[in-house]
Amino acid sequence: MKILFIGGTGYISTACTELAVARGLKVTLLNRSQRALIPGTDTIVADIHDTAAVAKALAGTAWDSVVDFIAYTPSDIESRLALLRGKVGQYIFISSASAYQKPLTDYLVTESTPLANPMWDYSRNKIVCEERMIRAYREEAFPATIIRPSLTYGDFIIPLAINSWQKSYTAVERMRKGQPLIVPGDGLTLWTITHNTDFAKGLVGLLGHPGSIGHAFHITSDEALTWDQIYRFTAEAAGVAAPKLVHIASDFMCACMPSMKGTLLGDKSNTAIFDNSKIKRFVPGFVATTRYRDGIARTIRWFDADPARRQVDHEAGASWDRLIGLYERGLDAAVRELAPPEGHGRHRQ
Repeated sequence: MKILFIGGTGYISTACTELAVARGLKVTLLNRSQRALIPGTDTIVADIHDTAAVAKALAGTAWDSVVDFIAYTPSDIESRLALLRGKVGQYIFISSASAYQKPLTDYLVTESTPLANPMWDYSRNKIVCEERMIRAYREEAFPATIIRPSLTYGDFIIPLAINSWQKSYTAVERMRKGQPLIVPGDGLTLWTITHNTDFAKGLVGLLGHPGSIGHAFHITSDEALTWDQIYRFTAEAAGVAAPKLVHIASDFMCACMPSMKGTLLGDKSNTAIFDNSKIKRFVPGFVATTRYRDGIARTIRWFDADPARRQVDHEAGASWDRLIGLYERGLDAAVRELAPPEGHGRHRQ
């Protein structure tokens, strides 16, 4: 099969590219440069946002499957439709499990769970993109398949609820220095985190699958852990026996830092347990085998192997410290205000 990955070198897509190559597929990456060329792949050098340049680069080509890792807005989808009509046997749009209903009305998420997230623009844009893909499938038989990843990580991502995304070693640095980390809510919300090598098994298994056209799938692990467990397994991998975890209500955090609303109220403060029976029916060999405890240990080893990888986001850390300070001052004031008067409740002699 001839496969085109639009992107293909990100934290999710790298594992998919590597697995597709390992399975003998002919993989081409459409990227702005060849700096991140993955062995065994070809590259088309073009900026996907330069429609004319991409159209020229794709002229005369045809693909069994195209996987689009970097379409985020309705205009991105319109561009892809214009570029790929008549050139592709299957177009896989990478959406997001954050598009599922928030708050949930049932604890178990299936592909038929409603798509409605009033909390996060990112998710709402993904929903509109999905709707456009389904309309293209219905009205013009455009061969669309939709994939919804949840929180997915690999060697170079430490996927905690409150962390710097670009410099994710920041949380581990704080753990190792004995500095506090924020956990949303009481830390007991169940969440599903998936290793990118497991996600890749599901996605690559769907490449060229004619029965997947017109369908949506989420591809996640079957392991659901509380946020406290996730933080403590991360600390264990980093050699920290007793991390300092501060539990702060998500609505308090969002009131103090409105930029957190999407990723917390629209995502990580909600329970996330997924029914993976559909992807297992379509890809019988799919099974997630990397437990978080093992995967995060591998990630920490990757960071520790090279000091240059251990970048710290000091601005993010300072903002967390301010938030923790606000929370603790408010907590102290509440305790003083609500404490019973001295002597109250003592038995009379």
